[in-house]
Amino acid sequence: MSANEDLEEASNMMMFCAACGIAGGDDIKLKKCTACKSVRYCGVKCQKEHRPQHKKECKKRAAELRDEILFKQPESSDLGDCPI
Repeated sequence: MSANEDLEEASNMMMFCAACGIAGGDDIKLKKCTACKSVRYCGVKCQKEHRPQHKKECKKRAAELRDEILFKQPESSDLGDCPI
């Protein structure tokens, strides 16, 4: 298991379902919102129930994540800084 997987598993255990509040653990794997990745749910039912409260903040955070990816500076290469 990689360090990232260990960290994700540890953070998963400390998280709670955004809708029902159930804690994640060995027997319950919480799944991240695929758009904003900032909240977790124990299942589809909870995700659908929580969607009206989460929708506005989710769209805002998802846009921030897209901007971070879009405007991320490429690493310089041995060929120089010009990407063309």
